[in-house]
Amino acid sequence: MATIGFIGAGNIGSQLARLAVTHGYDVVMSNSRGPETLTALVSELGPKARAATVGDAAKAGDMVVVTIPLKHYRTVPVEPLAGKIVIDTMNYYPQRDGRIEELDNESTTTSELLQAHLPTSKVVKAFNHIYAAQVTTDGRPTGAKNRRALVIAGDDPGAKATVTRLLDEFGFDVVDAGPLKEGWRIQRDTPGYGPRRTAEQLRSDLASAKRYADQ
Repeated sequence: MATIGFIGAGNIGSQLARLAVTHGYDVVMSNSRGPETLTALVSELGPKARAATVGDAAKAGDMVVVTIPLKHYRTVPVEPLAGKIVIDTMNYYPQRDGRIEELDNESTTTSELLQAHLPTSKVVKAFNHIYAAQVTTDGRPTGAKNRRALVIAGDDPGAKATVTRLLDEFGFDVVDAGPLKEGWRIQRDTPGYGPRRTAEQLRSDLASAKRYADQ
């Protein structure tokens, strides 16, 4: 997969794009304000980057990262992402996103909302529990001692395998939390959300995570 499309170019999106171009990927950046607002970022990223509309970034990416405020998830274009792997970095913050009843009562998860919106895409949760600044600083070579681990969750085994390889390439061990419905184990206010963790520590964090209602 040579090209990664980005829907959203904020802190996490721009940092992941920096990591991607460092590892030889082409990136197509987009946001809600239009390509002209991404001139400085694309200039910094260099010749492997270009700015586009959201629809064009979705079309251009062999894999697409959705990294926008959760409240806007329904704006993600459906048709251009059909059949594609979609990496979801989104988190639910009620003070920003407003109240979403099915997340408040924990009948679903953020990634399941996106998967329902993108029924023919292969959504994989990733990069939602690392601070943006650490995306480009915490990566280590495969096999390095105390290598940082990141969680993924997804319903498609092939898509998860592809994202696992990408994360390893980017410098991180991977802990598979299971299907999308288990993504709540790494949502805000859980033990693994935020701090630097090895794979062993992160597995322990996932096991000890509690639902909001039980905290």
